[in-house]
Amino acid sequence: MNIDLTYELTILPGRDRAGNPEGFDRIVLRPGDTLSIVGPTGSGKSALINDIEVLAQDDTATGRSILVNGAEPPEEMVRDPAKKPIALITQNTRVIADLTVTRFLALHIRARDTDAEELIAKTIALANEFTGEKVAAGMRMTSLSGGQTRSLLIADAILIGQTPILLLDEIENAGINKERVIACLRDFRKIVIFVTHDPYIALITDRRIVMKNGAVECVLEPQGRESAILSKLSDMDSFLWNIREKIRSGEVIAESTRNPIKKMVIFA
Repeated sequence: MNIDLTYELTILPGRDRAGNPEGFDRIVLRPGDTLSIVGPTGSGKSALINDIEVLAQDDTATGRSILVNGAEPPEEMVRDPAKKPIALITQNTRVIADLTVTRFLALHIRARDTDAEELIAKTIALANEFTGEKVAAGMRMTSLSGGQTRSLLIADAILIGQTPILLLDEIENAGINKERVIACLRDFRKIVIFVTHDPYIALITDRRIVMKNGAVECVLEPQGRESAILSKLSDMDSFLWNIREKIRSGEVIAESTRNPIKKMVIFA
């Protein structure tokens, strides 16, 4: 099934834990948009991402409503996973089916009513662009690491599910090349929403929502004002990724290894 990639997602306000209305009119996301959700533990990040995933209609504790293409989504979109334009991938996502990677992807291809079997190799190759721990076709899904599983599911959502809206909940701790994932999702014109504590992800997205007391406190749109610090964070992230891969391969890290952290300047 080839899903229409022109979906527009709208978040309508609900209320905080004290019953006070959220202080925004609406948040509209279109293909290619990226949004991060930040805030301390317990601030309501997971509740917001859950509202989006279930396509809430003022029927959750927050009172929010989610529109698709400016309207209430049809019942079949809400209830039928094959018709839902949203994929949620979390740091705790695990696959319990003891299948090979090839068999797992083949079943998803059939569930999506497509006979494009050649997508299996492309999906595995894309997943391997996201993780330093290579995924092979014959591996068992239950034996994959967290990073391998998340990388494969993201590639699956992009190429097989062709999911236009991706919700990524704290995936930064799963050994994933974040910069490559974000670049790929932008290339494929996905709407991407991150729940994150990672400053790099928070700064690289177009907008970010700051949560407090179960509600959206503010919506920030930096419009390039954070580009200098983002460049430094990108260097740091690449440095740490390279060090991690060297350690995994058994190398000894030399003191001469270029370290961008030494050049880091924190802006007041």
